[in-house]
Amino acid sequence: MNRRTFLGAAACSTKLLAAPQQQHPIIDTHIHLFDISRPEGVPWPPKNSSIYKSSLPDSYRKLTAPFGITGAIAVECSPWPADNDWVLNIARDAPIILGMVGNLELGTPDFGKQLERLHKNSLFRGIRYGNLWGRDLGNAISKPEFIAGLKLLADADLALDTANPTPALMRAAARITDRVPNLRMVLDHMPQLKIPDDPAGRKDCEADLRSLAARPNVFAKISGIVRRVDGRVPLDVGFYHDRLDHVWDIFGPERAVTRSDRNVVFELDGRPVLDLYEEYLGDLASGLPGTGLLFPLAVKKHPDDDNALVRTLLGVNRDDRSLTFAGNIPTGWSAS
Repeated sequence: MNRRTFLGAAACSTKLLAAPQQQHPIIDTHIHLFDISRPEGVPWPPKNSSIYKSSLPDSYRKLTAPFGITGAIAVECSPWPADNDWVLNIARDAPIILGMVGNLELGTPDFGKQLERLHKNSLFRGIRYGNLWGRDLGNAISKPEFIAGLKLLADADLALDTANPTPALMRAAARITDRVPNLRMVLDHMPQLKIPDDPAGRKDCEADLRSLAARPNVFAKISGIVRRVDGRVPLDVGFYHDRLDHVWDIFGPERAVTRSDRNVVFELDGRPVLDLYEEYLGDLASGLPGTGLLFPLAVKKHPDDDNALVRTLLGVNRDDRSLTFAGNIPTGWSAS
């Protein structure tokens, strides 16, 4: 899911509920499975949590079917090693579960053996490690056995998912990719990352994020979007704009404006700009230019500029496949 798809879907949720016509399959990349009725119980969520009720594939499938979701990746939410097998067994009989990100303690003597065993199941696609279960990725990097485990993970073509982003975790993630450059890394819950307020901290965090974005094996996951504020979950789409736009600005594809005339853009990367918008928006493209208010362009004179200008979409010319924006966008600038 990208920022444009998310915001458009949220704004047009009644349309999605009425008749979801998906141009491409929608895969939910981060769900948790647990069964509170198990004799041994569950380590998470806690009993006093509002989400303390079983979360299983069949109920998930029924809940998400109106939104056109066709598959999901189960991410382990238990520190108990045996729950890797529990999730894989549940997923085996649930076609909607397309893969599983498990939990193994990197650096332990039997890590390689357990990784090899779980990897025999094609649904097992990696492990999660970060700010959970008392772990500290930054401190773990200094241990040779930890790095050896990461290399085994990379050699097996499995991924490392980070958990619960902080500036310190982003710095640790960058250090890991320096040590194990062929490791595929997925940065979970990126919209929840709070950038430091102080100028020095902000500058360092931005530098780490842009360093990660430049590495071909690093991916940002747009999960954990909604959050609770003062005891409630804001439902206004605009509340989430800033953080989503920030992630998109850093990790989203940047394109060159290859043909424009003042505020009319004809081509990005040599392709008609309207073609690109239609690819991104799918069915929502039929509502252009009205729906275009939700999908402005962020433009920069140079790709490495820290600040971008936002240009709102005003008009569509379907004959020459151009778009008109509220403000000039010169040829040679970059856009995302």
